[in-house]
Amino acid sequence: MDPMNLLVIMSDQHNPKALGHAGHPVARTPHLDAMAENGTQYTAAYTHSPLCMPARATFATGRYVHDIRAWNNAQPYDGSIPSWAHRLRDAGHRVESIGKLHFRSEEDDYGFTATHMPMHAVAGLGDLMGCIRDELPLRPNTREVIEKAGRAASSYTRYDDRITAATVAWLREAANHDGKPWVLFCSMVCPHPPKLAPPEFFDLYPLEDVPWPVEATADDGWTMHPATADFRRAFRWDTGFTEAQIRTALAAYLGQISFLDGNIGKVLDALEVTGLARNTRVIYTTDHGDNMGNRGLWNKNALYDDAARVPFIVQGPDLPVGEVVDEPISHLDCFPTILEMAGCAPHEQEADLPGESFTPFIGGSGRSRPALLSQFHGSGSSKGVFTVRTGKLKYIYHAGWPAQLFDLSADPDECIDLAADPTHDGALTAADAALRSLCDPDAIDAEAHLDQAALVDAHGGKEALMARGTYAGSPVHGETATFNALGS
Repeated sequence: MDPMNLLVIMSDQHNPKALGHAGHPVARTPHLDAMAENGTQYTAAYTHSPLCMPARATFATGRYVHDIRAWNNAQPYDGSIPSWAHRLRDAGHRVESIGKLHFRSEEDDYGFTATHMPMHAVAGLGDLMGCIRDELPLRPNTREVIEKAGRAASSYTRYDDRITAATVAWLREAANHDGKPWVLFCSMVCPHPPKLAPPEFFDLYPLEDVPWPVEATADDGWTMHPATADFRRAFRWDTGFTEAQIRTALAAYLGQISFLDGNIGKVLDALEVTGLARNTRVIYTTDHGDNMGNRGLWNKNALYDDAARVPFIVQGPDLPVGEVVDEPISHLDCFPTILEMAGCAPHEQEADLPGESFTPFIGGSGRSRPALLSQFHGSGSSKGVFTVRTGKLKYIYHAGWPAQLFDLSADPDECIDLAADPTHDGALTAADAALRSLCDPDAIDAEAHLDQAALVDAHGGKEALMARGTYAGSPVHGETATFNALGS
């Protein structure tokens, strides 16, 4: 693959099924659909952890959560472990970011030659309450995300408009850039909550047309696996929501996705207008998905495909058109892939990276390998959770709780847990062996709890952190977080 400019567009919390080309019945995403039609889409791409900070830290470094100890939203990436941006900059490439990074602070060096209007961890610390995991606190104000969803702009949509405008301006300037290929990381924040969509996008989705989620309420027969019940209770969703609230929240979420799609269209148009499309590849993905009310769950924080799987599309002048790749990949594969696409030679320090460049099987030359696709150790979970896939079978291991097994070909919504079915004992044993060939999940779970307990102690203990509370979402560049204490 010849070196070429690379534009990486990352959104925040985009469910992989909420796309027109993915078969969603009402989602309007014409620009992303066109990108998939003109490029290669990966139908089994996974975040390495369905939570912002660990997802972004592992995307940057190409390393497992447990290797870099980025367990949750209170252990932000600080730049001390080399990122693909460090490697590109050291090799003489121009590599810049615009928008959300969600690393520790602007004082650290993440490898970019320049960063523009970044969003980082609140106070350089993030969500310390998420480190309390042995007795999960009830999260404050979490119901408001659904109850106050609706038809309005937000600080996040305005932030994305600024990111889009800055990206378009950057591309116009870069059209005159000579030398080694550049890499631009354009990171937007929608469709992350609050679930508010500008009126013209909210109105695209009449409430009666919004598809009803799988097991949306207790009356629909909620999945009661202990991990799912724990998550539901910790975020105060266990009392459920009304039909109107659920449909409004989903209309707003889909509206945010259409808003995002419109901004991506402006960026892709700028590539065409400037002539950069002739020598620029584009990757679109998101940091993690969103549960979209399925099983009575919202936000992320679970290893069902709604939250753990991500959209992933690659487009470029030398890449196949209309290609669909079903082989699982992970965001861990992006470190070597980005370097290869830009023409940056691998460094000996990255010889032990768990990911592999996925460029060899763009165009249909597949590969098969065991892969620890995703893991989670954050808020709403008292046990570590891990997943691997073998073909269409997806195995979810819970430290201390029953495992789950799903056949994604027959059951794409993961409603039928095959783990207790004796006819699948062989598949269950093989999947567990594949996981343990890659890591010791119980030891990792113990390490996460120890690290998080130490962080709780370092900040005054459980009672102090519960009094500090947490925030609904990281504020945009230039704004300040508002905290809500436990019981708010």
